[in-house]
Amino acid sequence: MAIDFSKHTRRGALAVMGVAAAALLTGHAAQAKVEGDTIILGSAISLTGKYSTNGIHAQNGYELAVKRINEMGGVKVDGKSYKLKVVYYDDESTPARGAQLAERLIKQDGVQYMLGPYSSGLTKAIAPISEKYKIPMVEAEGASRSLFTQGYKYLFAVLSTSEQYLASAITLAAEIAEKNGKKPSDVRIAMAFENDPFSQDVRAGVMDDAKKYNMQIVIDDKLPRDLSDMSTTLTKVRAVKPDVLVVSGHSKGAATAARQLAEMKIDTPIVAITHCEAAKIISKFGATTNDILCPTQWAETLSYSGKYFGSAADYDKLFKATYEGYKNVPYQAAQASAAVLVWKDAFERANSLDKDKVRDAIAATDMMTFYGGIKFAPEGNNIAKPMVLRQIQNETLNVVAPSKYASHPVNWPRQVPGS
Repeated sequence: MAIDFSKHTRRGALAVMGVAAAALLTGHAAQAKVEGDTIILGSAISLTGKYSTNGIHAQNGYELAVKRINEMGGVKVDGKSYKLKVVYYDDESTPARGAQLAERLIKQDGVQYMLGPYSSGLTKAIAPISEKYKIPMVEAEGASRSLFTQGYKYLFAVLSTSEQYLASAITLAAEIAEKNGKKPSDVRIAMAFENDPFSQDVRAGVMDDAKKYNMQIVIDDKLPRDLSDMSTTLTKVRAVKPDVLVVSGHSKGAATAARQLAEMKIDTPIVAITHCEAAKIISKFGATTNDILCPTQWAETLSYSGKYFGSAADYDKLFKATYEGYKNVPYQAAQASAAVLVWKDAFERANSLDKDKVRDAIAATDMMTFYGGIKFAPEGNNIAKPMVLRQIQNETLNVVAPSKYASHPVNWPRQVPGS
């Protein structure tokens, strides 16, 4: 699908067809990996379809990092300075399309260095392609733990894996129960998850932690395919009155949950939802979202810092100045920027543009960035950065758990406006 960048992206985007044409003019597609003084990275990304909100956040993160690196002298390899560019194709939020486009980037456009797509499902579709052609892929948006049990040697992820996303909410619920003179085993949990690889892995993490505390699962629902209505689950929640409700359905599911929790005046004491920032639920639904818990890979209040963006707070400020309409910077954008930094670091440590040498340099990554530490396990997942849990308080996201990272105490029980 041809991409209208004026519609789908902010400034700094690269016109795909121009790059593809340039590659063909060389007579050797493989030369497209480096064009003159420019290193080309490739990504199939969701600019339309159900994941488009997060796909655009990720693309913005990629582009901000490319811009920053180029402004600061680019990538230095074997005594020469190179700029970075990214060529994108729209995967339309469809795994089969993503796989097809990954093959096109590699075989037709000659891309030797890949950035990931958005979502675990799309990453699962593309990873076998990059592995087949031995093309390194640094991805920032596929968190499913099952990605890292396949023996891939060319897949590397900067983000924490999916089973960690809502497990922190279960631990927090156990701590709150004990503070209030109850046993963690008294806590009753309701769950609603999209039937996709990411959300089902999030569910597995919740199940593991619930089992650890002997908590009871009283509702275990799948969200509808189109993610547009979870009133059936919320009607059960109203009747059963659980202590905790956890929901994962990417941005569309988060927006649906936040809207219908308010419309139906659901008063569950603890509610935790993935993708709060990406779905912009605060700007969409205002004070009705207060006290909702939101897991995040990154927060601007954390004490991380690195060479290219400074502190987490500095990145937050620069991103908001660069792209309009963001009350909170989605972690999807921050981790996308971090993935580009990994490429920059690996090229320079390899001191080579040879993809296999660069792949080995990626595997040996051990760096600190504004996004946190990045160090890859042999399986390719990042083992240097934890998840944190934020709560919407007075329409602002504040870190409340784990306690060592908390900037604010948690509000409990959740207050429901108008109830």
